[in-house]
Amino acid sequence: MTKAEVVRLAAWRLKVLQRAEVAPRSVAQTCRYFGISRRAFYKWKQRYDAHGPAGLCDRPRTPHRSPRATPRDVVSKILYLRQHYHFGPSRITAYLERFHGVSIAASSVHRILGRHGLQRLPANQKHRPHGRRWQRYEKPQPGHRLQVDVKFLERIPGTSKRLYQFTAIDDCTRLRILKIYDRCNQRTATQFIDEVVRRLPFRVHVIQTDNGAEFQSSFHWHVQALDIRHVYIRPRTPHLNGKVERSHRVDAQEFYQLLDQDGITDDIHLFNDKLREWEDYYNYHRPHGGLDGQTPYERLVAKTRAGVSPTS
Repeated sequence: MTKAEVVRLAAWRLKVLQRAEVAPRSVAQTCRYFGISRRAFYKWKQRYDAHGPAGLCDRPRTPHRSPRATPRDVVSKILYLRQHYHFGPSRITAYLERFHGVSIAASSVHRILGRHGLQRLPANQKHRPHGRRWQRYEKPQPGHRLQVDVKFLERIPGTSKRLYQFTAIDDCTRLRILKIYDRCNQRTATQFIDEVVRRLPFRVHVIQTDNGAEFQSSFHWHVQALDIRHVYIRPRTPHLNGKVERSHRVDAQEFYQLLDQDGITDDIHLFNDKLREWEDYYNYHRPHGGLDGQTPYERLVAKTRAGVSPTS
């Protein structure tokens, strides 16, 4: 109810009380004329006598005590995850249960966000109607397809040097391998793929990349020599590499924007150490919305137990 509506309602109730004072048969006739009960009339009169015109305004309907209300510390955690990481209700629910042992429904998180005016996401994360969304797909076997891409990092202040994050993500389990290089060419891409093949716990069958210069002939034939098929996505279709592109947005929101880069970006080895910590957290601890709250490693274990051999 707006402030103008509150004032208008209080004025109308005052008019009812004043009419009862001058009416021949007082309260009964006044209540019948305005279509209200005598119980409501005497409630307003009692408030008016005690508090004056201010007593005719509606009082808050919230109870004085709410024993089952969400604790304040949990509310503060919900607001922190929303403001700093832009998590939705389902993701917040998964984080609270996994890292804080707090069980709360996603609908309750949604109400808390709405109560604090945080129900709307930034413009680049607006809700997209289901009819316009890309259909989500997932390969059934770990290693069946790896999406590889490069994230261009911001230039180091005061220098012309630039760093590049090479990313490989498994289509099935979302396990990722990350590494930063100071050059973006076919040589560094080849070195990265060798490390990916060495570190992943399953055999890679297909590597999918965009048409960047770093993924051309030398890289292509090196991948083929490893007995891995290399495929390109169609030009100007980054959504076909959607999983790795989406993971880069997670890097920006949950790693780079919270990373104190002073003294780190100057040392590529120290930068890679920090990135490796983030990679381990992503693979082993971070609940993934596309995996129903599982971590990539938990999805790998589930696929292995289901009879899908990760080395086949």
